[in-house]
Amino acid sequence: MAKPIINAHENSQIGANTEIIMLVITGASGQLGRKIAQNLLALVPANRIAASVRDPEQVADLAAAGIRVRQGNYDDADSLRHAWQGAKRLLLVSSNAAASGGDPLAQHATAIAVARELSVKRVFYTSQIASSSTSHFPPALTHAATEAMLAKSGLAWTALRHGFYADSALAMNARGFASGTLAAPADGKVSWTTHDDLAAADAALLAGAETIDGPTPPLTGAESLDLSDLAQCAEKILGRPITREILDDDMMLANATAAGASPERIAIMMGYYRAARSGEFAATHPLLEKLIGHRPQSMSAFMADRLR
Repeated sequence: MAKPIINAHENSQIGANTEIIMLVITGASGQLGRKIAQNLLALVPANRIAASVRDPEQVADLAAAGIRVRQGNYDDADSLRHAWQGAKRLLLVSSNAAASGGDPLAQHATAIAVARELSVKRVFYTSQIASSSTSHFPPALTHAATEAMLAKSGLAWTALRHGFYADSALAMNARGFASGTLAAPADGKVSWTTHDDLAAADAALLAGAETIDGPTPPLTGAESLDLSDLAQCAEKILGRPITREILDDDMMLANATAAGASPERIAIMMGYYRAARSGEFAATHPLLEKLIGHRPQSMSAFMADRLR
């Protein structure tokens, strides 16, 4: 892994210890945020790390490790002002409010406004590989709009363009792996990437290993796989047949509606298949490997750990 560096303009007197560069992580109780905090502990002293969470009791372990923990809620600007006090570099974990019918962009706008008010030196936003104003994937539209807000904010910013989470491949296809048939619409290659590898890369960038203005290249694993590829991997791991069945989009939509899925969930699910077919998730890039100092975990190895 590249050695963490803090730019001189962000702390010109660090040698004299007259200023602590505070690295603030939002959403630190979530899977990604917690792993980023844990990785940061290996890179910088604990007294330079702060966690902003809705429920501080959920991260008692981080507080015990010496990380400053404060309550912060994207819907409450005052709580963010308190939680982010002293922030020089801020990791803004993207909101999942849309999953429950909320407005993530309103929350992101509040967060960006508070970051400006506090004179944060750089904001790191957890974006996604498909981020585009023309994406078929609804979350990617939110990421693109948030990146546009950051670009207009006057803040220095980095959009961490994550590959598609490997966990999602297992969650979306859990029934298929169990039944032996991955029945879904036509898809496309996806550069599945683990939370562990992404958290290590995000922590390195937050600590200053490298400075990237604007969107990063795709932070991804080294290979792209579609559902047929995942079926073959699962078949070898489980030692039983796993087949891939192509469903018509309308059939998938009807099945999801009949099962009582919410409109928001259906839009994300169908958008995923359309975006995958269009190649929105397929790109790979060596940056993640460079940042973490080793080859990213392969999807076959990840599945072997999780499916058995």
